[in-house]
Amino acid sequence: MTFYDKNTIYYLAQINPNSIKIAQMNLNRQGFKTFLPMIEATKRCKGKFVKENRPLFPGYIFVAFDIGQGFWHRINSTYGIKRLVSFNKTPAAVPQDLICQLMLRFGPNAKFQPPKIFKTGDKVTVINGPFVNFVAQVEKIASDQRAWLLIEIMGTQTRVSIEPGQLRKICNINPLKQLNNMTE
Repeated sequence: MTFYDKNTIYYLAQINPNSIKIAQMNLNRQGFKTFLPMIEATKRCKGKFVKENRPLFPGYIFVAFDIGQGFWHRINSTYGIKRLVSFNKTPAAVPQDLICQLMLRFGPNAKFQPPKIFKTGDKVTVINGPFVNFVAQVEKIASDQRAWLLIEIMGTQTRVSIEPGQLRKICNINPLKQLNNMTE
């Protein structure tokens, strides 16, 4: 169940190992709104590459409730939930801006929505497929929206065509430059 309301406050609950679906089902059954952003990842299984959906934040789920009603105590005893993330025995609210941005980025089905457009020269990381975790540079975007990348393999630049959904842009942030700007 994923929707955003400005008056809804989300909290973070820690999930027991291998209990994602059980925890989400039990929370929804009790009337709590949940948000579990998922990304598609590639793993190697028996010599083959297999795609699977994994949580963006492994071991955690966002849960919405009104803390004033006191029903939140039921969450800690929900099957599949380890505990609510709390400080001084009070659940800590997740900033609404963060939740809003996550929901916009992950859409109504809580699955990662890739950026629509990459530009020539963008540095990207491949997040799915046989080139998973390779860093590449976008050479061009074809008319069918496939990205042509330059990937360095064994010391040579190789041209590869990959769907934009399999890419994540790398931010070009220079930490030393930021540090110098903060000290001035």
